[in-house]
Amino acid sequence: MAEEELEALRKHRRAKLQAKHRDPGHVVQQEAKQREAEMRNSALAQVLYQSAQARLIKFNRRKVMDSDEDDNY
Repeated sequence: MAEEELEALRKHRRAKLQAKHRDPGHVVQQEAKQREAEMRNSALAQVLYQSAQARLIKFNRRKVMDSDEDDNY
């Protein structure tokens, strides 16, 4: 083999090894970001659900109060 071919093989092998050693850290970071996004979305869903529930309760109270006022007339 020519010297150039050997050097190309070495570079290719080095790149493979570097990619192999970087992947676990990269995968861990991606998983952490994904967990963080899921937690954020879960918290938002709970807050939004609670606020929607509160609006519904207020709406029902107003509806009952309005119907009581109509009965008085």
